Amino acid sequence: MTRAPVSLANLDLNLLVFLRELLRERNVTRAAQRIGVTQSAASAALSRLRRHFGDELLVRNRGGYLLSPLAVQLADQVEPVCTSMERLFSTSPEFRPEESDREFTLLVPDYVLAAFGERLSRELYAAAPRARLHVQVVKQALPADIVDTLRVLDGIVSAPGIALRAPGIRSMELFRDRWVCVVAADNPVADGSGGSLALADLQRLPWVVPHHPDGGYPATFPLAPLIARLNDPPRVAVRVDSYQATPYFVAGTDRVAVMQRRLAALFADRPDLRVLECPGEPPAIVETLWWHEKHDEDDAHRWFREVTARAAREPESAVRASRPDHFTLESPSAAPERRSS
Repeated sequence: MTRAPVSLANLDLNLLVFLRELLRERNVTRAAQRIGVTQSAASAALSRLRRHFGDELLVRNRGGYLLSPLAVQLADQVEPVCTSMERLFSTSPEFRPEESDREFTLLVPDYVLAAFGERLSRELYAAAPRARLHVQVVKQALPADIVDTLRVLDGIVSAPGIALRAPGIRSMELFRDRWVCVVAADNPVADGSGGSLALADLQRLPWVVPHHPDGGYPATFPLAPLIARLNDPPRVAVRVDSYQATPYFVAGTDRVAVMQRRLAALFADRPDLRVLECPGEPPAIVETLWWHEKHDEDDAHRWFREVTARAAREPESAVRASRPDHFTLESPSAAPERRSS
């Protein structure tokens, strides 16, 4: 039988917040921690919800708790209701960036910081000098709970992946890049290379690899298609948990690193390094901004997305300098034109 409509005036809307976390966590203690209440307050809220719905909601089993059939239905309904309420109460007068002191939070790989972090800082400061920016750097891998993470962040910059293809997540492509090879300037492999290495060179040389996964190269590894073209997996000499640190472990050695062109451009003034085209047609790098749908109608967030997209666009001078005839980093004696970042 359908329950009669209930007046909002007769409801404690705090129960809605607890219900959402309870259905997410399936655990009273964790739900209490998520919303910052005591265990006893959470237990009391669960009792009230059970009386209201006439249902246990959480059913104990051997491994913990399961959602009752009614709770499964409620889980589908409570998320859009809470999201709509958050939008309603976050509504404010027209956003004025020159007056705002809002903090925007981004989670990014350190490569992305090198690619356009300074331009983002300058764009943000020029338009909204009082606004604040909190940049969190990805540590090896993105968080497992992507949707929940994006509820509390303004965005994540990352290449597309299965974990990011989730309901409620929006995206916008920021920029594309390509893979290049970095070797020491005195590495014999660079002599007569014609500006590009061969697959046999990548097979023979020891590698410097950022964020190298233990035990192999999963299909999600960015260079997995290139590695698949080698007869054997590359011999890894140095693993480093930073894209920006990679060239420091190439200089003065026989090692090679396969890295992003925008990042390699920052080392154009170093005479002890050379950047060469990468063989094997590795896949393009596509960096994308991801955010939660709850930000769609937020004027401040929409403005921030536009600023981020503008900052990510590469200056035309850098695009021209990235053509093959301007690309190789040589020693000063060769004096070719160098790319600018």
